[in-house]
Amino acid sequence: MSSRCEFRPGPIKGRGTGLRLEGRFDQESREPIDDGWRDADEIPQALPETVLLPERARSILSRNQSPDIPFETSINPYRGCEHGCIYCYARPSHAYVDLSPGIDFETRLFYKQDAATILERELAKPGYRPSVISLGSNTDPYQPVERSQRVTRDILEVLWQSRHPVSIVTKGAALIERDLDLLSEMAAQHLVSVAISLTTLDPALKRILEPRAASPQARLRAMRRLTDAGVPVMVFASPMIPAINDAELEAMLDAGAQAGAIAASFIPLRLPFEVKDLFRDWLQQHFPDRAAHVMSIVNQMRGGRDNDPNFGTRMRGQGPFADLLAQRFKLACRRSGLNGSERVRLQLDLSQYRAPSPGGQLGLF
Repeated sequence: MSSRCEFRPGPIKGRGTGLRLEGRFDQESREPIDDGWRDADEIPQALPETVLLPERARSILSRNQSPDIPFETSINPYRGCEHGCIYCYARPSHAYVDLSPGIDFETRLFYKQDAATILERELAKPGYRPSVISLGSNTDPYQPVERSQRVTRDILEVLWQSRHPVSIVTKGAALIERDLDLLSEMAAQHLVSVAISLTTLDPALKRILEPRAASPQARLRAMRRLTDAGVPVMVFASPMIPAINDAELEAMLDAGAQAGAIAASFIPLRLPFEVKDLFRDWLQQHFPDRAAHVMSIVNQMRGGRDNDPNFGTRMRGQGPFADLLAQRFKLACRRSGLNGSERVRLQLDLSQYRAPSPGGQLGLF
């Protein structure tokens, strides 16, 4: 059993949750009990600090077999994410390393050690068949620790040297702007596209929903700078949470279009495994007056449950509310000029790929 230090279950400034919820693989659990010997106010409450650990990986490329996800291969430079988004569907992955999908996911982070070297070795394997790599499909490649670790930057340099196409998903702003020199060169050869996640335009809601992610205004500025540098940008308005941020859908799409985005997509809220318990607790902390209403609509979209794991419907939801969201999205895209003919710029070029050879020297075609 892993050691656990309990934190106050209420909100912690700068963190998405204060809960150290046990993962589904834990065989034991602990629950703090007040024995009456001390007042609660006398008990010291340590604030959780971020701990960064190396992770030795034999492979850097993950293969996708899900039919409703539009990529075959992905890279996640980090395990865990300091952004602290309460709804993050990647939180349950921490249970595989005997850590909590709650506060541990935000504070116990792992970076892929020697990621660039491992990637170069995998790309050089005989028979490797290139497909567009999705960078950051699970955790954000431009979360705060990237500033010091530069794992994402190293990976992008290998991909650029190999002329390998990559699509990036991020909430980052300043850090992705740091790499504009590289991204603009890749974009000129049709080798990169970027999807910026935009969940709300309200800074107050952002602070409790995604506490350590960039502000909505910073993300929009990043979209503009990427666009001006020639990088094709998509606005990813996800997740849509009933009675929390769904009223902003049209405004977010319009703001993304004005910032230069050429395409858009959205996904209704998903609550797999432990995420559903964390999200319910978050609702009670921040929106107790509408918590039951929010979950009622979520259940309607998810076949009567908190989560629908079935391929296809898990990404679009079902029922009247999900149908209405889809109709609103389609109409808003039409009004904002998103998902039109320019979307073709998101199609990346596989024909330029050249396999690296040992020692970092690019091989001949």
